[in-house]
Amino acid sequence: MLTTLKTAYTDTRAADLAWALGLGPLPALAVLDLRLGGATIQLRLLGASHQVLLEEDESTCSETVACMSGTSTPLPLGVAKRLGAWEYEFAARVETLSQGQFAGRAQELLALVADHPHGLAGTFPGSPHAFTAMLAQRCEGQVRWRTWHAYPQEGRLVATRSRVGARMPATL
Repeated sequence: MLTTLKTAYTDTRAADLAWALGLGPLPALAVLDLRLGGATIQLRLLGASHQVLLEEDESTCSETVACMSGTSTPLPLGVAKRLGAWEYEFAARVETLSQGQFAGRAQELLALVADHPHGLAGTFPGSPHAFTAMLAQRCEGQVRWRTWHAYPQEGRLVATRSRVGARMPATL
């Protein structure tokens, strides 16, 4: 699903993004509710990027990547955490692209997500290449999602990938 977000473009720099686990639902500009196997997942586009809410078997996970005032946790390159019966993994990377490369990559990603049944993308007013996009899937008993946050004014694209799955028993 592709939508135009009715808000000012508040993410000004890729370096302003922060990461948080466990936040409650924040005000969203667009929401996509999905059922992936036994999991309920909600993809949320915020005025300041994204939030994913996941619930399965009475366990929950909330991931937020956004420009959040008062947050001191910058966007990490990688995180691995135990969340109750789950294992959570997060990874992020920042791509710096030329103007032509950026436009091509933006079109490619928006086309990928716009027509995908588990995809949500929102473009911001003022630039056709200012967007946040999200794509979720269930694979091998895990719920996975990818996100892309575009900063055309600086030629940067922030890509994240996350996965949540049952904790594997220790082996000796």
